Amino acid sequence: MKEALLYTRLDGLSVHCQLCAHSCKIQEGKFGFCGVRQNIEGALYTHNYGKLVAVNIDPVEKKPLFHFLPGTTAFSIASAGCNFRCGFCQNWQISQLDFINQQPPGEDFSPDKVVKLAKQNNCKSIAYTYTEPTIYFEFALEAAVLAKKAGLANIFVTNGYMSPQAIALLKPYLDAANVDLKFYKESSYQKICAAKLAPVLDSIKRLYAAGVWIEITTLVIPGENDSPEELSGIAKFIAGISKNIPWHVSAFHADYKFSAYPNTPEQTLKLAYDLGKSSGLLYVYAGNVYGWGQDTSCGQCKRAVIKREGFDITESNLAGNKCVFCQAVLPGVF
Repeated sequence: MKEALLYTRLDGLSVHCQLCAHSCKIQEGKFGFCGVRQNIEGALYTHNYGKLVAVNIDPVEKKPLFHFLPGTTAFSIASAGCNFRCGFCQNWQISQLDFINQQPPGEDFSPDKVVKLAKQNNCKSIAYTYTEPTIYFEFALEAAVLAKKAGLANIFVTNGYMSPQAIALLKPYLDAANVDLKFYKESSYQKICAAKLAPVLDSIKRLYAAGVWIEITTLVIPGENDSPEELSGIAKFIAGISKNIPWHVSAFHADYKFSAYPNTPEQTLKLAYDLGKSSGLLYVYAGNVYGWGQDTSCGQCKRAVIKREGFDITESNLAGNKCVFCQAVLPGVF
C-alpha cells in the first residue's frame, strides 16, 4: 500500500481523486471506482502498488505498435484493476476483480527490479499493459523515471481515461502509447465501459501534443461499433489530428460477458481498413487476422518497407527511418 498521487483533501475527511476522468470524490473508508484506491483517514492510498499480476517479454508489435522500435521486445507488466467495465475485456481475469473485499493479487516487485530485468533480457522498452496502467500509475511512473535513466523507452497501452494532470506527470518519461478508441458514440462508452467518450478523445490529443508517439486501436465488435458511419467517424477523428497516426482495426472474438457475440467477419475488418484509408490515414493495420493487413507501406511510393507475418518482421526495406526505394521518412521511432 502506498499513498496515491493526484488527489486533494476535502472537508470531512473526504478526498478528490484526480488521476482519471472519473474524478472520484471518496468518503473516508471508501474506495474509488477503480476499487484499488481507498480513502484512509482523509488520505488516499493505492492497494496495488508493486503487485504485478503479469510479467512477460513481448514483441513490441503485440502492443500493438508497428512504428515504434519495430522488431524489438518490450518488458511487459501489469497490476490488477481497471477504471472501465468493458464486457468484452480479454484480460478480465486480472482487470475485473472485486478488490474491495480482498487484497489485490500479484507478486511483489520494485520499480528498480523491473528496470533491471528489462535490461537483463535485452528489451528496448518497458510496456505498462494488459490492464489499464493508469490504475497502477504510481508504480508505473516510478519505473518510467528509472527506465528513462537506464536508456529504456516507456510505453502505455491504455484506454485513454487518464486526467490531464496524469499526462502532464508522464510527459517527460513516456515515449509511446497505444490508445484504445473503442467507440465513437457517447452512449456506447456509457453502456459498455461505464465511461465517457470525450475524455478519451481529449487524452489522444494531449498525448499527441506532448510528443508521445501514438497509435490507435479499435476492436471491431459486430453490432456495436461496426457500422460504416462509426468506423468512418473514428478514422476521420484520427486523421484530423494527423494522417500519420497508425490505426489498428482488430477482429473481436467472443469473451467474458460478450460470449454470445459472433466473431468479426473478415469482410467487416476489410471495410474498416478501407474506410481508414479513404479517410486519409496513411497507415492502417488489421489485427487478429493473418495473411493481410500487417505490412507497412511507404506513405509516398506505397512500396512495402516492412513485411510481417503476425508479430514477426520477415523483410525490412528501411535505412534508419527512410524508405530505401524513395528515401521518404517513415513516421515513428526506428
